[in-house]
Amino acid sequence: MADLLIPAFLATGLLFGLATYRHRHLFGEGPPDPAHADLADGLKGRTFWVVLCTFLWPLQLVGGLHGLWRVRAARRH
Repeated sequence: MADLLIPAFLATGLLFGLATYRHRHLFGEGPPDPAHADLADGLKGRTFWVVLCTFLWPLQLVGGLHGLWRVRAARRH
């Protein structure tokens, strides 16, 4: 069971990175318009985002929830 913990953590992060790439603006990263999310190359591109999320997805999740809360609060006012 313990042998699967690290691969499960990394696989979850990989899927999280792939799922959230177009919503990087909620994490304080990337363009504010999701329609322009695929225009970035290199360290601003999809590969870097997925690698970053693979290892840091719990922190990214908390940051994304905070960003979502900020966006929704701004829309209400």
